[in-house]
Amino acid sequence: MLGLKLPTDPRWVNIVEKNIDEILTDHAYCEQKAASTAISLIVSFPEYTELVQEMIALSREEMGHFKMVHDRILARGNTLGRDRKDDYVVALLKFFPKGGSRTTQLVHRLLYAALIEARSCERFRLLSEELKDKELASFYQKLMVSEAGHYTLFLQFARQYGDREEVDKKWNELLAFEAEIMKDLSKKESIHG
Repeated sequence: MLGLKLPTDPRWVNIVEKNIDEILTDHAYCEQKAASTAISLIVSFPEYTELVQEMIALSREEMGHFKMVHDRILARGNTLGRDRKDDYVVALLKFFPKGGSRTTQLVHRLLYAALIEARSCERFRLLSEELKDKELASFYQKLMVSEAGHYTLFLQFARQYGDREEVDKKWNELLAFEAEIMKDLSKKESIHG
């Protein structure tokens, strides 16, 4: 369903299990950045009323997820660590050239967001199936369902606002690019890295 060209190496879960606190901090910031992306789309493209309405709801949901992850961090006796650069997103954002029409910029941002959500969904599925901590596995199973919905929402909007054939072509090219990025990742204690 997600269309990802390269699945996460299942050994990534071993890295996660040894670094749960680091993963939770990274995950918290991923949720915060997802909320920021939704708000940024509202600010940048206010004339797309349907998109604005959905991004309002999404930003609230993502901040709710941030709170859920933050509460888990606190329950473990920790505090939220500092944010780190997301190598995955930095590499991904190099795919589309800067500029173009407003519609092109919107479609590109929606495709990036869809792919980030798809990869998060795939990672959460892996965590839900493989983590030894069953409570945490259940937590990630619930979040996986949300991420799948976000992925389809962004992709649907990209197809709605852009030419469907061109959007699908760009989507497939972006998926291939992302697969190349993933060959060098899955080695760190981060959601995408």
